[in-house]
Amino acid sequence: MNSFFERTFKLKEHKTDVRTEIIAGITTFMTMAYILIVNPDILSAAGMDRGAVFTATALSAAIATIVMAFLANYPVGLASGMGLNAFFAFVIAAKYSWQIALTAILVEGIIFIILSFFKFREAIVNGIPNNLKYAVTVGIGLFIAFIGLQNGGIVVGDPAVLVALGDLKSITSILFFIGLIGTIYMSHKKIKGALLWGILGTYVIGIICQLTGLYVVDIDAGRFDLIPGGIISLPPSLAPTFLKFDFQGALKLGLEFVVIVFAFLFVDIFDTVGTLIGVASKGNLLDKEGKLPKAKEALLADAIGTVAGAGLGTSTVTSFVESASGVAEGGRTGLTALITGLLFIVALIFSPILTIIPSFATAPILVIVGLFMVTSITKVDFSDITEALPAFLTIIFMPLAYSIAHGIMFGMLSWVIIKVVSGKAKKVGLLMYILAILFILAIIFNL
Repeated sequence: MNSFFERTFKLKEHKTDVRTEIIAGITTFMTMAYILIVNPDILSAAGMDRGAVFTATALSAAIATIVMAFLANYPVGLASGMGLNAFFAFVIAAKYSWQIALTAILVEGIIFIILSFFKFREAIVNGIPNNLKYAVTVGIGLFIAFIGLQNGGIVVGDPAVLVALGDLKSITSILFFIGLIGTIYMSHKKIKGALLWGILGTYVIGIICQLTGLYVVDIDAGRFDLIPGGIISLPPSLAPTFLKFDFQGALKLGLEFVVIVFAFLFVDIFDTVGTLIGVASKGNLLDKEGKLPKAKEALLADAIGTVAGAGLGTSTVTSFVESASGVAEGGRTGLTALITGLLFIVALIFSPILTIIPSFATAPILVIVGLFMVTSITKVDFSDITEALPAFLTIIFMPLAYSIAHGIMFGMLSWVIIKVVSGKAKKVGLLMYILAILFILAIIFNL
């Protein structure tokens, strides 16, 4: 078996081994598994069957991630993207129907597959200036850390100042800090699988707190029962969402449907590009020129996942920033992704246990991964103000706008404008001009 893994994933070439890749794959899954709970919650608000969406989410994630493993040999997990699922449910499905939204995602995925063969998305990945690539990594790090702080209850929404300090005396906040300190200690001691053990350890402590009465089950307060009601169960049926497209309704919408597809295309392409660059940069997977080898294959896997997800009945499937947690554990090849994908299949059977792991258990790991990614800021050239400002905007927009795509948009747009204004227009390639025009149109039409 080891020889098969070596031939398929070239482990020695990437200076890794089977054990490291397995731990990395499990870690990536653990930090992504929340999507199995969150995505059905969000899409059910659009009228979709919660159980069917759960099964569709797990299966589409497994398909896309396993395709990524064998097609691109990258340690990247894929699943229904956050933000994209909210756009699906609260914007498109709310105005039209979830069947129309699924049809738009199918069309988007097919277009992405075609674009992948023409290397359009690959050109975008490799055409981004190196300084912005490192800035993307840093911005994603801040974005991940911000999500972790939210999940741990450390920062909360506030109508006056948007975000504010949460209740640090709450049991979930205390568990967050215990998990954070414990995981940092294990990382410092170079304990293999520190991030994974941090998640499991924090979860076990949470169970102890519940059994002793320190953690009170209160659904309204966002506290859920940590003890699973069973061990295994059959996955819910896909029938309510499987191939539920509305082509007739899409044709009736005409140009309006084209705009919907473009909106999904726009957000998905830059979420995916940003994530791939960020994760690849942190895993030292970029080549000497700062380009992403096998970008075509990686983007094709993403597109295949999107088409599969639409058919099964879930929102756009995209590369997950949480893949950085597996990279931080040493994952460097598609074997990491293969393990992650297989665990999504296992989750279908063991869902009572695997989907009950609370956000406060994974939140510390997101903060630590954010820390690991922010270290790339040392590679950003701040000596040239025409490079520094676009990089800074890329970094700051991601957490503040809560969007990887918008961080890339404002970073790249400002880079083009500043280069032209400062008399360095020759450094701007045709692709960057085209992207800048598209970004301007996106802002004008509020896409």
